[in-house]
Amino acid sequence: MLRALLEFVLLAFAARAFWLVLGGVIQGLAGPPRPPGGGKPFERRARMARDPVCGTFVVPERSLTLTAGSEHIFFCSVACRDAYRARSAADRHPPSNAVGRGARP
Repeated sequence: MLRALLEFVLLAFAARAFWLVLGGVIQGLAGPPRPPGGGKPFERRARMARDPVCGTFVVPERSLTLTAGSEHIFFCSVACRDAYRARSAADRHPPSNAVGRGARP
């Protein structure tokens, strides 16, 4: 009696596993799942900005921001923001002993 019960339970588990595998194969062959209502699949798109120092893409709402006039510049880290500030300061105040094509006497 116990053996028959164990065989029945084993057979039930094997049948369930078989149907789960078969259902997965059928679903895989059918393609990606359709959203409810039959419309286009939902696409989540985040607006991204590029860090001008290292080129990393950042989410503006979660990044460091520097405002220059009406322009917002987004950074991935404090180091990139500070490097941008240093580079901008050097562009505004060139060294007085500059030599070369663009140097003024």
